[in-house]
Amino acid sequence: MAYVVTENCIKCKYQDCVEVCPVDCFYEGENFLVINPDECIDCGVCEPECPAEAIFPDSDPKAAAWTDANRQYAGSWPNITRKGDAPADADEWKGKPDKTKLLSPNPGR
Repeated sequence: MAYVVTENCIKCKYQDCVEVCPVDCFYEGENFLVINPDECIDCGVCEPECPAEAIFPDSDPKAAAWTDANRQYAGSWPNITRKGDAPADADEWKGKPDKTKLLSPNPGR
């Protein structure tokens, strides 16, 4: 089992989760973070740190549609090990539904 980042992170990208990860398995896109499910050790410390409540175990039905996307983007986006700045409008996007279409495939930084 692993944890994955879901739709709630899109355009929020708070990054509080990044610094608590003991295995540095977060990868950064332009407006989204992902967890490499093949590197995740299932410790769960990232889940309660996410202000957007976007992180779920891959066994959770909310995560099922996102496991492949996390794996795919982790293979092409840069690894991130320190918390950066959230987008200026992150709070405006927090909790908004139907953000999947806004996911940018571009890498971060």
